[in-house]
Amino acid sequence: MAATTTSGERIVDAMRRSVATRGVAASTFDHVAREAGVSRGLLHYYFGTKERLLAEVVRRDSDLRISELEERLAGARSADDFVALLRTSLERMLADDPEYVTLVFELFTLSRRNEGIAAEFADMLRRAREHVAALLDAKQREGVVHLRAGAEEVADVLFALGDGLAIRMLAEPERDWAPTVDAAELAVRALLA
Repeated sequence: MAATTTSGERIVDAMRRSVATRGVAASTFDHVAREAGVSRGLLHYYFGTKERLLAEVVRRDSDLRISELEERLAGARSADDFVALLRTSLERMLADDPEYVTLVFELFTLSRRNEGIAAEFADMLRRAREHVAALLDAKQREGVVHLRAGAEEVADVLFALGDGLAIRMLAEPERDWAPTVDAAELAVRALLA
């Protein structure tokens, strides 16, 4: 038996699709309600504002990505495995779901003008950092990596590298990014070995 999708899940999915095709500014509650097959009032009931709905889209995607990353990295048996898995995760995200990067940066932009969104965005970053830091600590205890700085600081650098590379790679898709990603790997290896 297939799982039932709730109205809230349909709304989040519709907002994600709308932002991917129209952008944030053009993703109105009217468009999203129509695509989700619900009333506009239900969007207000669940989320209140478009910004809160966008935050929920990014939060859900981030939680899924962190879970997938943790699952992949849990199998790493060496620092080389760990670095290769990080690279594969970045490349897979950019190939399969570049809209996610756009959503994160849209939320960041909104966070600069909205205190509530800023708090939610900071919480999302904190949770991601803590999850990856816990994984790094576990891998260090297993002898897989040897951290050259604190686990949370290394996690922040990994996310900063990934975020920065992602936006640059999406901005110049025709460029050969392999040498740049190779250089990023060298930097990551210096932190993990």
